[in-house]
Amino acid sequence: MDHPELAAITDGKAVGTYIESRFKTHLRDRNFFVEDEDEGSAAKGIDLPGLSTDIKVTSYRQPQSSAPFKDFRQKIEGLGYHLMLFVYVKNDQSIEFPSIRFIPAEFTADFQTTKYLRVIIEEGAEVEDVLAYLQDRQVPADESSLVAYAEGLLTRAPQQGFLTISNALQWRLQYKRVVATDTDGIRNVRG
Repeated sequence: MDHPELAAITDGKAVGTYIESRFKTHLRDRNFFVEDEDEGSAAKGIDLPGLSTDIKVTSYRQPQSSAPFKDFRQKIEGLGYHLMLFVYVKNDQSIEFPSIRFIPAEFTADFQTTKYLRVIIEEGAEVEDVLAYLQDRQVPADESSLVAYAEGLLTRAPQQGFLTISNALQWRLQYKRVVATDTDGIRNVRG
């Protein structure tokens, strides 16, 4: 579609805000939510709290965004909400979407961390092994919290995550894996 409103805009944040606004209007027009109170904002946490869903819009060149850090467990258990991911390519006033994905909350953990934890737990890891791995991955928590968490992981291995989550004052999410690969449970909404 052509979007003349975007003709001279090169700022990714402005493009993202525009797409997010259009998507919310689309949902509102179809009665997925009725009242403005059902909508959130990035400042409040997630965009659609009534649907437990955050909207992420990112350029195809570098598909990544940020998410608020609430707890170190998010890296391993997931963010706690679903993601509606729009990956776009903008040419002057037109926008194409090579990928639009709905990522259920249970798949929003870090791919590498959950993959390795699942392997070592399946192979009979001890608390010390899991703790050492969590510390090696620089999971942002104190040692006593990590010990207790490692004990819990041995009784319930994490679900496999599909994002890349970097440690920072806020989570840095990267979506290359979910954009490039069809994965059971992650729905490709486009076309």
